[in-house]
Amino acid sequence: MFLISFLFPPHTFQAFKVIMVQENVTHIHEFILLGFPATPELQALLFVIFLAVYLLTVTENLVITVLIITNPQLHKPMYFFLGHLAFLEACYISVTVPKLLVSFVVRSKSISFAGCMAQLYFFVALVCTECALLAVLALDRCVAICTPLHYALTMSHRACRQLAMGSWLLGFLIALLKVFFISQLSFCGPRVINHFYCDISPLLNLACSERRLAELVDFISALLILLIPLSAIIISYTCIISTILLIPKAQSRRKAFSTCASHLAVVIIFFSATLFMYARPRSINSWDLNKLVSIIYTIITPMLNPFIYCLRNKEIKDTLLKVWCSRAALSRVAASDH
Repeated sequence: MFLISFLFPPHTFQAFKVIMVQENVTHIHEFILLGFPATPELQALLFVIFLAVYLLTVTENLVITVLIITNPQLHKPMYFFLGHLAFLEACYISVTVPKLLVSFVVRSKSISFAGCMAQLYFFVALVCTECALLAVLALDRCVAICTPLHYALTMSHRACRQLAMGSWLLGFLIALLKVFFISQLSFCGPRVINHFYCDISPLLNLACSERRLAELVDFISALLILLIPLSAIIISYTCIISTILLIPKAQSRRKAFSTCASHLAVVIIFFSATLFMYARPRSINSWDLNKLVSIIYTIITPMLNPFIYCLRNKEIKDTLLKVWCSRAALSRVAASDH
């Protein structure tokens, strides 16, 4: 026993144990997205529901984007940013839902490591970009209501382009930082992600290497991209409300506030869900709750935003009606010529 202890001291056994554990670790190159496990009948129903929501969301957002681009009467700063937001929503839902739809109709629910990282990157980039765009929209409304005489000068075409491109650039750079640190982790053991897309928290829970740095980078960047735009929105609306309260006529106050109400509703829904999901140092354990909250801001919010933002807006409704009537008239003329 003494000879064994002399030849193999305790630290040698510990090192040998670590080596054996490392050899037994199987590094994985693909993940299984659990999605929504259910009976075949329920899966078929979910497929129809999610497909209908996806097609509706993409169609309405692209229609609004094209409508804003092609109609000169909508070439105003607010609609310029709404066009960017509508295009973003169409891309946003296209990152997660198509893979979910495929999982309903095929047995294989796997996604490659590269595919998972790509999905995570574009998803995070679009979330961050939307945070910035919502803050820019709040700034636009603040300038329009608080300093209307300087609105045209402050929100010039050049300034609008810079704000929009800055929002996209900021979102994609922050996503690059987040995904870089996550992609450097080693993933092993169970490869099942209890989610319907590759998200940060479930991926971090599958990491078998040291993840503190990745978690810290994720947490700090999430706080920055969420709290800074949210602070800008709160400051903007503080100025807006204080200005509206000084307007003497009640009808004018209602009209001023109605231009901001839809934006405020979207801000509350979006930031409530994203702060709950990402602005915390540790992932919550209830993955079913994670999936439920994710549905709100990845599927429901992109579907509702066009109705909240644009279809309640008189200028957009009038433009849409004119385009519809003109096309109907052209169709009738073409039919009569034949």
